[in-house]
Amino acid sequence: MKLLLFYAHSFSYETAVKSLSTVSAVEKKEGVTDAAVIFFHVEADDVAKRSKVVQKFVKNVKWLSGKFSTKNVVLHSFNHLSISKAEPDFSKEILDEVTERLERADFQVMVTPFGYFNEFKIHVAGDSLAKVFKEF
Repeated sequence: MKLLLFYAHSFSYETAVKSLSTVSAVEKKEGVTDAAVIFFHVEADDVAKRSKVVQKFVKNVKWLSGKFSTKNVVLHSFNHLSISKAEPDFSKEILDEVTERLERADFQVMVTPFGYFNEFKIHVAGDSLAKVFKEF
């Protein structure tokens, strides 16, 4: 699992091109302010350690959110952080489970459409902790 975590003053996206033929057609545009924006990449090895991966994913999101006192989170599947890739169905399952856990902890979670390339704008804060890479 690879995570690229940002604290953003603002984040917005718009669907651009469908990258998985198995997903439904979506045209969507939305944004948020004061958010932890997480670009994540699920790797093939994550299948064998699913529960630990989900636990660490959620823990890292909560950690960054706590550093900036926000309950707003954006989750964006970004399959460009490693050459190892899990199957899309497994990656979507991880995304759904992380989303559910964060929502149960009273986070407001925005998920960019899975299986799409998106245009996005991100205004990342200048603090050193506003840009963090995690690998586990």
